[in-house]
Amino acid sequence: MLPRFTHGITLTCSKSFYNMGEVEVVAGSYEQIVFGYRVCPSEEEWRIEPVFTHHAHTASLSAVAASEQFIATGSKDETVQLYDMNTRTEHGALLHHSGTVSCLEFYGTSHLLSGGEDGLLCVWSTKTWDCLKTIKAHMGHVTSLSVHPSGKLALSVGTDKKLRTWNLIDGRSAFVKNIKQDAQLVLWSPVGDKYVVVMHDKLDIYSLESASITGTLTYQKRISSIKFLKNTLLAVAGDDEYVKVYDLLSEKCICEFRAHENRVKAMDSFLIDELCVLVTASNDGFIKLWKFNLESPEVVCLLSQVNTTARLTCLSVWRPKTGRELSAEQITQSASMLSDKEALLSPTSKRVRNTEKVVSQHFSIRKPPKKNKKQKVQ
Repeated sequence: MLPRFTHGITLTCSKSFYNMGEVEVVAGSYEQIVFGYRVCPSEEEWRIEPVFTHHAHTASLSAVAASEQFIATGSKDETVQLYDMNTRTEHGALLHHSGTVSCLEFYGTSHLLSGGEDGLLCVWSTKTWDCLKTIKAHMGHVTSLSVHPSGKLALSVGTDKKLRTWNLIDGRSAFVKNIKQDAQLVLWSPVGDKYVVVMHDKLDIYSLESASITGTLTYQKRISSIKFLKNTLLAVAGDDEYVKVYDLLSEKCICEFRAHENRVKAMDSFLIDELCVLVTASNDGFIKLWKFNLESPEVVCLLSQVNTTARLTCLSVWRPKTGRELSAEQITQSASMLSDKEALLSPTSKRVRNTEKVVSQHFSIRKPPKKNKKQKVQ
């Protein structure tokens, strides 16, 4: 039985939010279900309206990622399911991983990267769904990956206590750093001049130029989610009900608020003019929208919330035709840090076949087909 949708409270907001364009929040759960909600601002109030639910997998969801056109979900059932948000259809499945698909990330409209319990890092073309590269990234599990804003480098961390930098031009390892503990998360800053690595309750800040640690933050609990709100502001959530926002220049917490009744599992955000909307999801079943003023970061306002009645595990924000929210100057600055070659990889024969199952108000419930061990597709 699908969880029932219920609406949360809404708060008033200013007129500047009214023409923000289409935004949807997509969340995965332990109950194998994907939830889609449309964010509906108005001059009087914000609403979060249900768009779809879909019994997407045969095991709990572990990752979700969004591009301008596609949603990708990963699961403990070893599959990546694809959905075309333009046509609202299921688009097929990627069945290359053995074990849990632990992390997914789109780079713009051209590539999807996936990492798994099998230690593999896979690079996929979103045009043909060819697998451009399969890399044995770690001896243990790949726990997290992040693509540089230029698309020429990627970072990955795993349970082998290594931080690896990958050259996406030729698909080879560019740098390996031994770290003292297993890392759970890695993330580039929006400009790409720094990145952060999470190990349990500790967060190290690295400089791209020196590849060395420039600062360390310690959280009160194990860190479960991080999100850059701008290049120097990082939101951090862990195994408690709070979200903290840190200034990476001063390495101080500039904002802290109680977001949920249970631990925060995932975060994402989107920008509207100078205002940032932070989206949080929790084991308590709630998805919440928070108005965060980047100029006055101590002011946080709850805009709206919805109760999915499910145990949420992952979250992503989908916006059509926006791409990464970087200025042309930032993209140029990011790319200038790296080689001026194009980030192109030669395709292999691995690919996925499209499906044309129409998505209505609710995705139809189905079980993914059985797969052969390597790259057989639906």
